[in-house]
Amino acid sequence: MEKLTNKEEEIMHVLWKLKKAFVKDVLAAIKTDKPHYNTLSTIIRKLEEKGYVGYTAYGKTHQYFPIVSLENYRKKFMNTAINNYFNSSYKNMVSFFAKEEKISVEELKEIIALIEQKK
Repeated sequence: MEKLTNKEEEIMHVLWKLKKAFVKDVLAAIKTDKPHYNTLSTIIRKLEEKGYVGYTAYGKTHQYFPIVSLENYRKKFMNTAINNYFNSSYKNMVSFFAKEEKISVEELKEIIALIEQKK
């Protein structure tokens, strides 16, 4: 699974949310920094080439849908980020977010409870 550019990821998030969409639907869902219609169409075709998106043809127009699920994408690239930035340590990752005050004590307790439930 190939890493996506930031713009490609943004488009995938729209497609994951919409489930099926024509280019005009994706364009309407983008809130800021809207690309030109032709640029967006090119990005979506790139996503198709990379194996992230499929389509159903209706004459000359295509309705696109995600082939790769958000969950599968998240697993692949979270593991890569943890390996690259936290020495493959989930403890280091959680510590980082705690030091940056991005995670609360209550959230940490919830995480601990989830781990204990799995045992």
